[in-house]
Amino acid sequence: MCVMDDNKNTCDACGLCVPKYRRQGGTPESVMTTQTLWKDSLDTALKHHLEWWDHKSLVLWLTSPADRPLADVTKPATPDSLRNRWFDPVYCARAALYTVSHTYWGGDSLPMGGVWKAAGDLGPMLGAPVELSPNTIWMNPIITKPEGADDRPLRFDPDNAYVCTLMAIAREMVRVSEGRFMVAFPDLVENIDVLASLRGTEDLLMDMVERPEWVERKVWEINRAFYEAFDFFLEVLKDDRGGNIFVFSVWGLGKTAKVQCDACSMFGPEMFRRFVSPALTEQCDWLDYALYHLDGETCLSNLDALLEIEPLQAIEWTPMFAYSTEGGGHPKWYDLYRRIKKAGKSVQAICVKPNEVIPLLDAVGPEGMFITCAATSESEARALEEKVAAYR
Repeated sequence: MCVMDDNKNTCDACGLCVPKYRRQGGTPESVMTTQTLWKDSLDTALKHHLEWWDHKSLVLWLTSPADRPLADVTKPATPDSLRNRWFDPVYCARAALYTVSHTYWGGDSLPMGGVWKAAGDLGPMLGAPVELSPNTIWMNPIITKPEGADDRPLRFDPDNAYVCTLMAIAREMVRVSEGRFMVAFPDLVENIDVLASLRGTEDLLMDMVERPEWVERKVWEINRAFYEAFDFFLEVLKDDRGGNIFVFSVWGLGKTAKVQCDACSMFGPEMFRRFVSPALTEQCDWLDYALYHLDGETCLSNLDALLEIEPLQAIEWTPMFAYSTEGGGHPKWYDLYRRIKKAGKSVQAICVKPNEVIPLLDAVGPEGMFITCAATSESEARALEEKVAAYR
């Protein structure tokens, strides 16, 4: 639990959080406004997002460096310490403002900054210690005796140091945005992925064989914690239209999130249906809109089990080489997208190159496609917008 003197910026107990933002202000007087958002044709873009969830419309998330900044914002100096670089609310908010203001938000993209830090922020919220590096955050396991001294219920605690830290960042980011950009949730993550961060991946895989009932019980505890964490951050990050934006750039009315189980790359459909599907189905039913992050070729063996989850509306595909040679626009993925759409789910294709967008739309059709694309210049982005207009 955080124990902080009101005159200090950090907690004596954890040296991490900045709970004064949560206790002494920084709370928005109302939900986030979209009235001053840096976005032309906002209503049209949001309409496309909602129709995409319903498998009808195309969303083109198209960005590039802006020819002219949207505001006169100075780039903040990078803090000397890793802790401040990752967790100082003022720096994080100012860095987001600078990045958003220097981006051209084309197509249906929505100006946004993000609160997420770890690859699974719910893990540290439930007690996993974090280890910082310049480019990522690692989590260290805390459950060494799964059916012994460590077998305590996993519960969301709003006074957890990591929770306080991310809430401080969320409040400051909302304050600094002044309604000019949306603020996305922490990347909460769920089920087996979170349990792996708390237990250790190799040990957890053995647990799935040796103590499956324990694993199932923990997964349901993580579901409860997810709901509580989501509602806790929704108080600050919901917008005035009754929606929220989440990791992977998904926006929807009500409760919207990206869900996943990257660990399923190491087990097959039988275990997926036992350990993942039940809790994931309940979670997708609890959410108003859910996008599943399908992470790499080694996860494809579980696609059929995933397509069985009725309340899941959409699936995102991340190829193994998405950020290098074979992004989501490569022709080798056309059949995968057709398969997902045929099953009644919408698709998100990421890291699509500008010259791949039109061939992709011709091959699989625009309905139910969410394409993310980064152009090298604003002129290239605008030219692509004009071409895609014919597919609306």
